[in-house]
This record gives sequence, C-alpha cells and structure tokens, in this order.
Amino acid sequence: MILIRLMLLTVLCTVLTGACTSRDSAVLASPTSLEVGEGFVNPIGYYEPKPRFSWLFAPSDGASKSQSAYQIQVSSSPTGLLNKPDKWDSGKVQSSAMSWVDYQGKPLTSREVVFWRVRIWDDNNKVSQWSEVAKIELGLLNNSDWKAVWIGAPATKEELSPSKRTLATPQYFRKPFSVSKHVSKARLYVTAKGVFKVYLNGVDVSENDALPPGWTPYEKRIETLTYDVTQLVQQDANLLGATIAGGWYAGRIAGLMETDHTKPPRFMAQLEITYQDGATDIITTDSSWKSTQSGPVRFASNYDGEKYDQHFEMPGWNSPRFDDTGWAAVIEEAVSENTALRPKRHLPVRNINTLKPISFEQINKDTVVFDFGQNMVGVPSIALPVVAGKEVRLRFAEALNKGEFYTENYRSAHSTDYYLPARTEVASYTPTFTFHGYRYVEVSGFDDSKVPVLDWVSAKVQHSDVELYNNFSSANPKLNKLFSNINWGLKSNFFDIPLDCPQRDERLGWTGDANAFIAPSMYMADVYGFWAAYLESLREEQTEDGFVPLYIPFVEWINWTSSGWGDAATILPWELYMMTGDKKILEDSYPSMKAWVKYHESQASQGISTMKTFGDWLQPFPKAEGKSANRGDTDFSLISTAFFARSVELAAKTAKTLGHAQDAIFFENQHSELAKSFRNYFFDNNLNVTHGESTQTAYLLALAFNLLPESEVAQAQEKLVALLEASDTHLRTGFLGTPLLAQTLQKAGRTDLVYELLFKETYPSWFYSINNGATTTWERWNSYSIKDGFNPQGMNSLNHYAYGTISRWFYEGILGVTPATPGFKKVNIAPQLTSRLAFAEGSVPTPQGEVEVAWEVSQDSVNVDITIPFNTLATFIPPKGYRVGKAARSKDLSITEWSALPTGRYHFSLVPVINGKG
Repeated sequence: MILIRLMLLTVLCTVLTGACTSRDSAVLASPTSLEVGEGFVNPIGYYEPKPRFSWLFAPSDGASKSQSAYQIQVSSSPTGLLNKPDKWDSGKVQSSAMSWVDYQGKPLTSREVVFWRVRIWDDNNKVSQWSEVAKIELGLLNNSDWKAVWIGAPATKEELSPSKRTLATPQYFRKPFSVSKHVSKARLYVTAKGVFKVYLNGVDVSENDALPPGWTPYEKRIETLTYDVTQLVQQDANLLGATIAGGWYAGRIAGLMETDHTKPPRFMAQLEITYQDGATDIITTDSSWKSTQSGPVRFASNYDGEKYDQHFEMPGWNSPRFDDTGWAAVIEEAVSENTALRPKRHLPVRNINTLKPISFEQINKDTVVFDFGQNMVGVPSIALPVVAGKEVRLRFAEALNKGEFYTENYRSAHSTDYYLPARTEVASYTPTFTFHGYRYVEVSGFDDSKVPVLDWVSAKVQHSDVELYNNFSSANPKLNKLFSNINWGLKSNFFDIPLDCPQRDERLGWTGDANAFIAPSMYMADVYGFWAAYLESLREEQTEDGFVPLYIPFVEWINWTSSGWGDAATILPWELYMMTGDKKILEDSYPSMKAWVKYHESQASQGISTMKTFGDWLQPFPKAEGKSANRGDTDFSLISTAFFARSVELAAKTAKTLGHAQDAIFFENQHSELAKSFRNYFFDNNLNVTHGESTQTAYLLALAFNLLPESEVAQAQEKLVALLEASDTHLRTGFLGTPLLAQTLQKAGRTDLVYELLFKETYPSWFYSINNGATTTWERWNSYSIKDGFNPQGMNSLNHYAYGTISRWFYEGILGVTPATPGFKKVNIAPQLTSRLAFAEGSVPTPQGEVEVAWEVSQDSVNVDITIPFNTLATFIPPKGYRVGKAARSKDLSITEWSALPTGRYHFSLVPVINGKG
C-alpha cells in the first residue's frame, strides 16, 4: 500500500512539476507574470523568432530568498507540456536569471503558436509548482510570408503630377469574399504606408488602435499588426474593408508638405482562414479590390486636422451587401525586398481613456470654449446639435492667453477639425486620422438655438499603450502635482515614438529630449519595449560614417547632428541596460555605439571637439540675444568634448560588459586622454572656465561625466555650489545641464540644495509652472504665466517631457533606490531626507519585482519601511545626519546588519546624530 501511494504521488508530481519526487515535492508557489520580449503577455503577432522569457516569483512562506535554478518548457500544444515538450525543455538550469532568458529550442517560424511554462528552485533547492501556461503566436516574420501586394486608389498614382495627386484625401477599400465552411481560426495581418483603419463585416477590427501601424524609417522597415478575427468571419458573404491616410508616411511633417512626398499612401492586408476540417483560405490585397476617395473624410493630416463631410457618407460601405458600382479598381504595387515587413515590436497607440470637460464659456451665440482641466493628446468626440449645411469647427489650445483663445504656439499647424452636416440633428463625430495636443476645445458652428451643455464634447486620450505605475507620492501637494504633470507629459509624448511635443508643426523624435528622459520614464512606466523600438529605428537611420540624425525617424528638415543629441546612440542603450540588466540591448547597439564614437573622432582635433551643438538648449537668463540665446551660455566646444568623452566612457563600459576586452582597453585609454584634454583646455589652474561663460552646466558636465582628476572634484563641486548661490539657489540650466543637477549635487553631499531647487516657487523652477496653472511639463522654464500669457520668445510648447527629468531623483534621491548592479539584482537604498518633507513613499519596478520605500519624519526620529523583492539583495544606507536606532525584519525580528538584505519587509527607526552621537 505504501509503495502504491508513493507511485501515485510520483505520477501527480510529474503532472504538476514534470520531474519532482516524493522527497523533492513541490512546496513553493508557482512563478507569475510570465512575459516574452520587452513585456509581451500572451502575444498574437509576436516579433522575435527566438523569444526571451521573463517571470516573477513571490514566496509564500518567507523562507525562500533567491532563485538557484529554473526550468522552461516549450511545446506546440498545452498537453505537450505534460508529456515531452516538442520544442524545448531546458532541463534544470543552475541560474538566478528570471528575465530575458533566451529560447534555445527548435527554430520557430511565422504564424507558429507555442505554449510555455516555467518553474524555479529556491536557495534551499526547493522546487516551485509549474506556472500557468502562457502562449506565444508569432506574426509574419519575413517578406516572403506575404502573398499580398500594396494597393492604392488610382488618383494617387506616383506618375501623376503632385498637383493632381490626392494624397491628403483618405482612400477607402473593399473586398468581398465568401466562406462555406466552419472556421476554427482566422488571422488578419495588416499594414500600411500611412495609417489605417480596417474592418471585417462592418466591425472595426482596429477600433481601439490609433494611427497604426505607427512610425518607423519607412524605407528600411514597416511594422505590421496581427488581429484575431476568428469570431468575425461569417458563413456565406463577407467583406474586408479599410481606410488609409497619409499619416507620417505621406502627410505634412517637419518641413515637408503633402506635395513634397514622392510616394503615396498604400495599404496591404492578408486574411488567413483555417477551417475545422483543416483546409485553409487566404484573402490578400490585390487587383480584385475596389477603391474610392469619395468617402466622408475629405482631408486628414497629423498637423492640420481632419475634414468630415456627412454628405459623402456611404452607409454600409464596409459590409457585404453594399453596392460599390461606382468604385474604381485599385492600382497594385509590389512588395520591395529592400523594406523589411516586420511585426510591431511594441504596443501601438490606443484610445486609453475619456475625459469630460470641467467647464465651458460661451463666447458668442454659436461659439463655446470647453476646458478639460488637463493638457493632453488625442481627439475630441462630439455629440452636438447641428444644422444641415452649417459647418462645425473644432479648434484646440493648450492655454488661454490673457483669457483669449490662443494657437500661435502651434505655429503653422492648423490643428482644426471640421464637420459639415447634411442633416439637422445631434451629430456624433470623432476624428480618425489626426491627433491634437490640447486642454481647451473651441466649438463653433453648432445649432445656436440650443443651450450649450458639458456633454456636447468629450476627449479621447491617446498614447502608446504603456502601463503607468503611478508609484510616487509625498506630503507636499505641489511635489505630487509635479509628479502628475510629468506623468501627463510622458503619456502625451509617448506617441509610438518619443515626441518632443504633440501639438505644433514638429512632433518629432528628438534624440536630446530622449537622453534627458529615458531613465525617468523607465522608473515611471513599463516602456522598455517602447525605447527598444526607438533604438532600432535609430540604428536604421544612422549612416555608414556613424552620423546620427537629430530626430528619429528622420525626415528632411535639419540635416546636421548635434553633440548631446546624437549621443543617444550610446546613452540610451546604456541607460536601458542599467535599468533592466538585459545585455541584448547592448549587443544590438554596440556596433552603433562604436560608429558614433568614430563620428565624434571625425569632428575633433587633439582631443577637442568642434561638433555642432544646440548647446544647453533653452537655458534661462542667457547673455546672448535673439535666436542664439536659445543655445545657452556654455561653450559649445566644451559641451561637444564632454559628450564625446561620455560616449567613449559608455562604449568602454559596454565593451567590458560584452567581453570585448581589447575594445574596452582602447576606449578606457581614449576616455582618459579626452578627460585630460578637457580639463587642460577648458579650465585654468584654479579650475575657472577659460572658454565661454562660467556656467552651472560647465561644471555639471565636468563632474557628472568624470572628466576631472579626483583631487579636483571637491573644488569643482564648490564652484558649482557657488554659482547656484550666486543665482539665489535658482538653476541656470537647459536641456543638457538639468538632467545632471540632482545626482551631481547629491554626490557632492548637498541634498539640501536639490530640495531647495525642487521646492523653489519662482522662475526658473518646477513649481513656477505649477503656480501658473501647468498640468504638464513645459518646453521653457517660463513658457507661460497667468499674468502675462505666453512667452513672446517662441518655443513655447506646454507639453514637453525633457524637464520632467527631475522625476528620476524622486526614485533615486527621495526614495533613494539605485541599482548597485544592472537590473537591480543588487540595490542600494539611501533615502534623502529634508525637514521640508514630512513623508514620501513609492516603489521602483525591477525585473525581480517592486522595491518599495516609505519614510516619515517625526519630531525626534524617522521611520523607514522597505520591501525587497525575491531574488534581490539590498543595502540600506542611513541618510546623512542619522543612524539606525532600531531595525527589524517584518517589524518583529530584530536585525543588526543592513547590507545584503534578502527579500522581505524591513522597518528602520532612525535617530539623529548630534555632535557625532546618536
């Protein structure tokens, strides 16, 4: 009987864990949060043929501290995981890795569906239960997988003269087909040169997506999306329909007008149907499709808005039984092998939520201005009483200028939507192929016999579908408001690529802004996939000589590069590596990093760079006048040489991390020589600046980029502090200096100055914008004031994320959480306290789980509570001026050491040190 029980237990363990025995039974909980790549959960249309696996684990008994091994199984069916997985069984791998573990099984191909699960062993060699089964479905990975061709409306032919082509008028497409069998699976693969909406039997398949497939270097790569349409294919008659507009591909962008584009918008789709009997069908875009440009959307532009004419509505056009007699045959265009068609590698822009206006003001009998109380990005939706033939106009503004509706800071972007009703009724309309940055909407042309109400308009908030953590709060309401503003700046400008601003005639992926905000954004949101995709585009746009454009993707406008901007080639991958511990981002970017360093070399002589630069962009109180004032007072060559050295330093660190020993030695020596040149050329024996003005940024660059001998660091810190004190402890930094301020001052032991800068109420400061009604972060420190309105100098975006860089210090300073090793497997926790803040709390997401910190200041002590996730070791560093009076794990188990703290909850009671005594 005992033998039978042991056999039954062994069988049960085999089902649950695959390989346990009665002596090594599964006693731990199962891993959770299974992901592949950069955050995909059960993806359809995945982009990597060799997936990378990640998971989390939360021990239930408190005894498990770390992972000692894992086992991953991958199979073509869920039941296959219970037997012998046919794709990959890693076996028991001795490793603490929980993130981005490489698939090493049989090759995976386009369309393939696989299932996977994972289990772990802890530091006591106890095995967990198997995780729940996760799923991966690959997209079309190669151009050869596409049997479809590009299609377009006849009036968009390339051979037509620009004046006769109708690129700004959206194109509508139809394809009827029939199905006579029962469907078991249907996938729609779709993309566009431009932006699309796609329908199946009248249902908007891409309903929640905004402006897909997004923006990439179109000549190099166009992204594709995969939709599960199994439930939408019906017996007998079916209709596949689509609309497309120019978007970023053929619309007005930067200095380009629609007529400047040489290639018109195109659409491509491939519907693959699998029937229950195993047979398959494929419906592709080809010459059998029909098209028209006589639909209700008459004009569409990212910058200029949309025009909708109800007279052109075609009821049922995207359903099977519509009469398309007047529609024309499409033109075809072959798929080029020079442009890679690849599954989208991060989530698209989507309609995330809806805001209601908080108030309105009627300007005249048929004009009302609605205030949403929040600057944002997206499109409006109207439910508006209209009169047949009377055009409705929707205009947008970020702020009122002395009470007046103001759009001059949009520059040439018309940013206006029009709706021409054919009937007197309550009209419902939401723009499809545009987006706006705004807080206020001016609605004019409505039925003026009606009394305006708030419900006439709402706002669809759109941004890349990234999770925001909302993971910081404090006792200071304005600090919390600043955090909210930075959050909104992130949401507004993470619009498939990291935009500089979302409202004016720019909206480009400026690299300098990205350098300032990449690390803060990683603390605030799940944006690794977003940044990894941007970096792929950067590598594609980089030229053979290493040149990196000012903005990514590149369009013809400004054709030179800048130090502090092009250095995104080195800064972005290194910052991502430090936050994630994922070496692949370095492996992918290392050739690009080396090429950028080579380009730096071509712009330097005897260790001093003469590369062009935008300078310390929008530094306050510049001594220069006119447009040159925007570039600040710090010597351009000093800036360029500093960033040259910084890129070399990061290339050295990357080479060392990846095992390129000779490269690492070369770059380390190069950095040493550049540092000497920088020190001797730009400073005298007393460490005074010898070229250009003595600025805060000059010393910040020298200190933050490790360009001074250790013996002179303290002196440089003193000079930086002296410059701050001379400005009444106000910053004098722009886009390049501001990201370095907090960490450099903290390293100098002057956390008090960081708090002084952070809590300043007057210009230039973060709270100045809040005091003047900001709901996002601004481009200038003084872009706007309630009293004087908009700054007359221009460059007045009220939704710019760059100065949101200070939020990095919320996590690394106020909470005190920094990675001691890449990916936070070892973490330092050194909260920075001030008498001006009674408490702060928040969390830092890491690949192992969340590090949580909360502290509260009382009259005679400080209480600090921290939570360390599984598989992580933390060191607690008491703040300056305090010592640990009492420490406990889970508030009941006293501890005397606070280095190498394993997973668990900890409580520290701190007491002040007075004259060296506690």
